[in-house]
Amino acid sequence: MEVVLPLGIANYFDVSLFFDYNLALINASLITLLIVIAFFRMGPRWLYMVIILLFHLQYVIRFSQGEIPHSQNLIGMSVFCLAIGAIFFPGQKQMPRFVMGSIIFFIGLGYTSAFFAKLIGTGINWYDGRHLWLWISEKSIDILSREGVYNPNLLQQMALGSTAVASIILLIGWLTEFIGFTMWWKKLRPYTVTLLIGMHFGITLTMNIRFDAFVIQLILVGYPWYRVIDTYLKTTPEMIKRWA
Repeated sequence: MEVVLPLGIANYFDVSLFFDYNLALINASLITLLIVIAFFRMGPRWLYMVIILLFHLQYVIRFSQGEIPHSQNLIGMSVFCLAIGAIFFPGQKQMPRFVMGSIIFFIGLGYTSAFFAKLIGTGINWYDGRHLWLWISEKSIDILSREGVYNPNLLQQMALGSTAVASIILLIGWLTEFIGFTMWWKKLRPYTVTLLIGMHFGITLTMNIRFDAFVIQLILVGYPWYRVIDTYLKTTPEMIKRWA
């Protein structure tokens, strides 16, 4: 196997070595072990920094064989926030606030910047329904080559049958990306995240692009789960207090 898409450190040394001898699996296992150790705070504060370096190596190894989902970027960014938090904000109350705040900040920034990237790259006509026709056609070729048959669903049929419908679908998704920054505010966050999740489902239905892992991550960080815990747990078990 050869490197198809060199990225990051793959531009400086040949990562094809990791395609043999199960080295990529060994690296993934090491990352998993170190994550568990760091999660329970049994290692040094700089352990997350080692993890992010190994994770970047794993990312480069995988990416060199073809593009991978956005969810991997979010995981890597989250680990990086943990690394910074563990070193500079090691307190039991400071670190969770910094890590969650940083993750939420970058997610919101990512969505809103995606809106402006489309605006700058294509212009105000990005939501032209004919663009959606092109993307649906591209994905249909992938599905046809993989499964031997392609049957558009109802939403795809509606989009392909009307430029106006296709344009409205793109415009709704585009504007939803724009309001991504509103998740920075705690009161708006659940509503913004719900709209973003709906947007991802819309992308799946129209272009057959799945965001399963990314949606799960949005659910984990976007909703006030602490209220559920506070409601149903009157007292925190000592074991949880010790590791929190």
